[in-house]
Amino acid sequence: MWSLIATWKMAYDGVCQGAEMLKQGINVKDAVEKTVQIVEAEPSFTSVGFGGLPNEEGTIQLDGAFMDGATLRFGAVGAVENIASPVHLARLLSENEFNCQLVGKGAKKEAQRLGLQQIDLSTELSNSTYLKRKEEMNQELRSYNDHDTVGVVGLDQSGHLVAATSTSGLFMKKDGRVGDSPIIGSGFYADDEIGAAAATGVGEDIMKGCLSYEIVRLMKEGDSPQKAAEKAVFELDEKLKRRIGKAHSISVVCMNRFGEWGVGTNCPFAFVIADSNHEAKVYYAEPKNGNVFIREVQKEDRVD
Repeated sequence: MWSLIATWKMAYDGVCQGAEMLKQGINVKDAVEKTVQIVEAEPSFTSVGFGGLPNEEGTIQLDGAFMDGATLRFGAVGAVENIASPVHLARLLSENEFNCQLVGKGAKKEAQRLGLQQIDLSTELSNSTYLKRKEEMNQELRSYNDHDTVGVVGLDQSGHLVAATSTSGLFMKKDGRVGDSPIIGSGFYADDEIGAAAATGVGEDIMKGCLSYEIVRLMKEGDSPQKAAEKAVFELDEKLKRRIGKAHSISVVCMNRFGEWGVGTNCPFAFVIADSNHEAKVYYAEPKNGNVFIREVQKEDRVD
């Protein structure tokens, strides 16, 4: 038995390839990394990897993370520049006992030491989008403009779980801003004995609830993945509205050690799922009256 789930419709091609790897018995670490890398390499997905959206100074700074549920080892990078695949760098860092989370110049220097290719991440589309946005700076920033973090959770035939994330972060963010994606327990978490989760949305809100760890904790207490995801997201959403008057967009995908999956969200949200019994499919989730309603959609449908 194997299973693979990812945030956003943009992950469809990656999930198809990752699923094929899992079907062939390839380990989940390789399959999840490949799933994320396919999204990172596509410049039309302007919130991840090559062609990601810049910060307010016009620089593309990427965040990413990788966690092995078998060992609890993780690697993470924040605000790293000129590295096309932060998830690959994060996976390499996850092999370290120390210095497994690096940011900014330190992350870039380590990437150079490891021989990772340095490239210009900007594209004509990312540059033009940035210039247009500079002219509209009186408008409120919204994380889900042009999609958001790709988060992936996978389970292989040996029962091993991995969670990974990659993003260019909030469009027009401050130089050096780091969101939830590379923060263990908030943007991602994986434990072979329980389950795994990965988040997408506004990191400043997600981090207030340590969302990914909270979902895994709820699964440990006996909740199904769907119940855990709904409970964690809705409780955090309600708390934020009660304490500070509003909650930004928050979504999460998760899976338990049996390959059962769940989705929590406080906004319309698309995701992709494949497992040993089903080919990759795109689903659309919407919150209604304290529950998340999920329906299958066609890949061509404009749902995200």
